[in-house]
Formats: sequence, C-alpha cells, structure tokens
Amino acid sequence: MTIVPVALGDRSYDVRIEAGLLARAGEALAPFYKGRRWVIVTDENVRPHLATLQASLGPSEAIILPPGEGTKSWGQLEALLDRLLELGIERSDHVIALGGGVIGDLVGFATSVLKRGCNFVQIPTTLLAQVDSSVGGKTAINTRAGKNLVGAFHQPSVVLIDPQVLDTLPARDLRAGYAEVVKYGLIDDFAFFEWCEANATALMAGDPAAREYAIAHSVGAKARIVAADERETTGTRALLNLGHTFGHALEAETGFSDKLLHGEGVAAGMALAFGFSAAQGICPGQDAERVAAHLAAVGLPGGLKAAGITASGARLVEHMLHDKKMSAGTLPFLLARGIGQTYLDKNVDLAEVAAFLDAQPR
Repeated sequence: MTIVPVALGDRSYDVRIEAGLLARAGEALAPFYKGRRWVIVTDENVRPHLATLQASLGPSEAIILPPGEGTKSWGQLEALLDRLLELGIERSDHVIALGGGVIGDLVGFATSVLKRGCNFVQIPTTLLAQVDSSVGGKTAINTRAGKNLVGAFHQPSVVLIDPQVLDTLPARDLRAGYAEVVKYGLIDDFAFFEWCEANATALMAGDPAAREYAIAHSVGAKARIVAADERETTGTRALLNLGHTFGHALEAETGFSDKLLHGEGVAAGMALAFGFSAAQGICPGQDAERVAAHLAAVGLPGGLKAAGITASGARLVEHMLHDKKMSAGTLPFLLARGIGQTYLDKNVDLAEVAAFLDAQPR
C-alpha cells in the first residue's frame, strides 16, 4: 500500500492507495467506526462498487443519487441533508462518499454544514476524483451563476483509493480524469510531463503499474501544495487551477452538462492557457503546441474546436466574470513560461483574452 500524508496539523489525514482496497475498506475504516451503521452516499453509476463496499463494511445504509453534474445542486443538497438528518447522523459519525467528483463535492459540502460540521470519508471511483477532487478539502455545489460558487473547505478523515475500480470506468471518463494527471506535470514538474507522454497509452489501457504510479505521484503533488496553502491564501494552491478559468467558461457555455465533462474542459483550458501565454510572448510556441498535441493524442480537446465551442470571446469572458477567484474586479490567470513553469498573473487584460479566443479555430 502507498500512503500519502496530507499534513494539515490537527486536520491531517492519509490517502491510502492500493489495488483491491475497496474490498478491504472495512478493515481500513475500522479506526473510524463508532458502532453505528455506516451511511454511504453514491450514485446510480457506482452500484457495482457499492455492493463490494457494503460487503466489507457490514451494516450500512446507502443513499443513491442521480449521476451527473446536475446533482451538485441546491435541490440535491437539501434532499441529502434531510435524509442524513432522518438517519440520525451524529457529529462523530463518518459519512462515506463513494463516487466521482460530484459525489465527493456534494457529500463534503453537506457534512461541512450538517450540525455545523460532521466527518466524512472519500472513496473516489473515477480517475479525476482519485488524483484531484478527493484530496484537499474543497467542497461545493454549482449555482445558476457558475460552477463551485457555494462551498466550504472541509477535509476528509481519510481517502481510500483503489485503482482497480477504474477497470469499469468508461473510456471517456478515464480520459477526462487524465487531464488532471498531466496537469501536475504542466504546473511544475517537467519530468512528470515527459513520463505522461511516454506512459499515457499504458495508463489508458489499464496497466496497473502505470495507473498506480500516476495516482500516487499526482496525489503526492497535490498534498504538497495543499499543505503549503490549504485555503488558497498565499497563491501556491492557485497553481492547481491551471486550465480551470478557461475550462469553467467552456463548461458554463455548455450548461455544465455531459456535452463537455469537467476534465475535458480543463484539458481545453490548459491548452488555451498555454496558447494565450505563447500569444503574449511569455511561453515558447513549441511548448504550447506540444501540450495541445499531447492532449489530442490521448483523445482530449486541445482547443475550442475540439471542445465543440463556437461562442465568441466576449461571451466566454462574460462567463469568466462569475469566477470565484475574482478579486477587486480583476481575474487572476494561470499562465506558463514553459512546460512545468506555471505562474499566477493578476494583470491579464480580459479584452486581450477575448481577442485571443476570437482568433481560435471554431
């Protein structure tokens, strides 16, 4: 088993990574057992894994929600909170989030406000959730104004990652999750980007060693950044948002629907961030082209056309104005001086962003 600590003082916890861990979850969660039924929150797509988890845990109650980004909503939050209260959840109990990023975000936010804060456990079942959203304590729901605008920082008690569950993940979702893997190379680890170029095919094909290494390396990178800047106050954690400012605008344009999965939006957003950096003379053009080419090679959108976006630059910038990172009327962007050289720029002219987007192929 690989154990990655997330060092946050009295909020510290471990991320445990091992093939077959889901079937041994009862043993792994024994220190958190309070003698009451476990409550598991999951979605319809995760039913096969739910059976494995319940067999390991023993007495448990399952709350099964609809799949998809639409579940991160006020309505589903209210329904989940009501159900948890009906089940008599106590502050010392641990609610288990079994699923992808949607379930993890929703359960994390629900437990952050239920009785002014309850415990929860993350058992992510998608690659995106395993390498990104299950670690770090960011929880949220979406609103009409935009993505993840209502939420809280609420750390889990433990994260259990079983790479074998990815065997049942649809290929499109696996590719979407890969965007968050290669992101760590693009941020500040050129050697890992090179590893991704060499091993992405094996990872996608299900090679156990490639998957476990990619997950462990990604979680380690995120844990390091989160430990340095848990609540995104120094700017260090903001690096994890590479591609997200552009990507969230693309997701908003598609109505936060299955037309563009979150990881696909991030992939296109990262390509656009590197492209904009190159257009500004900040980043070598060949680096931007290399990033876009790698994303395309693994089946991810490397720009607006591949993402199916036809909206004008002005419209996409309008979506960006709802970004939660807006401060004093300005929007910081993650740009790059090269692969593995990402930085935060707080002086980007949005008119230039709109013009850049208008110049992209549709």
